[in-house]
Amino acid sequence: MVKVTSAEPIENHKIRIQLSNGRRGIFDVSPYLDKGVFQELKEAHYFRSVKVAYGGIMWPHEQDFSAETIEYELQ
Repeated sequence: MVKVTSAEPIENHKIRIQLSNGRRGIFDVSPYLDKGVFQELKEAHYFRSVKVAYGGIMWPHEQDFSAETIEYELQ
């Protein structure tokens, strides 16, 4: 099972990702910003609070993305 090993927020609601299988790339969160709980991620300071958790990524108010979703959409 693939897991996120590092996540670094960068400009334009993107996150530089490293996966346990060696893949790395950019995950673009912007397509999700108008959907429900993800709207809070529009705020730049809050967006930068992303952490690796439970194999994926997560923010303090429990917005999250699984490693599978990230790997599928990795650029």
